[in-house]
Amino acid sequence: MTTIGILGAGRVGTNLAHTLTTAGHHVTLGIRDNDKPSTPPADGPEIPYADHATTARTADIVINATPGDSALERLTTLQAELADKILIDVSNATIDAPDGLPGDLCYPGSSLAEQLQAALPTTHVVKTLNTMLFMVMTAPTALTTPPTAYLSGNDEQAKKTVTALLADLGWNPAWIEDLGDITTARATEAMILVVPHILRRNGFTPFAVTIAR
Repeated sequence: MTTIGILGAGRVGTNLAHTLTTAGHHVTLGIRDNDKPSTPPADGPEIPYADHATTARTADIVINATPGDSALERLTTLQAELADKILIDVSNATIDAPDGLPGDLCYPGSSLAEQLQAALPTTHVVKTLNTMLFMVMTAPTALTTPPTAYLSGNDEQAKKTVTALLADLGWNPAWIEDLGDITTARATEAMILVVPHILRRNGFTPFAVTIAR
């Protein structure tokens, strides 16, 4: 059992929390002041929650599921709490279009993951699960085509740990593509630019940006 802190208690964070708790991990949802987690499923486990600093400090592994456009500022204040820990970044930093869907990248020529790694030099940042709708993160087998979960990170052991955690979310090892160091996250974060066009045509039907072989 691993102690996992998830920063962000919206649909993404809550979905991950329920699945990881069911897999046997001890999970805490990190919320901001006056926030509350999304309503859990009727048959889902009850997840404890705390403020971001407490959640990060008491966890072995931390997942960033906060909005990507403000995540860097928010997580930089947690440098001490995140020291020597794995930070799994599943967010995309985008500027919204008028309809609220992603319109452009906040860090063109870079990525949120790279910015986080630079701001948190003693933290092992691993980028993954940011190229799919949130429901696919915890139900990859629900798609008719096997999806791809990309990994980017500087620390090889951290990526191995994250790969094992992905297995608890239902990911087949053959579907996990290690792209290399943290700079490769700029490629997967740029994939978000195709998402709004797909959503406008098809709605929120589950999908992932996947390698087909």
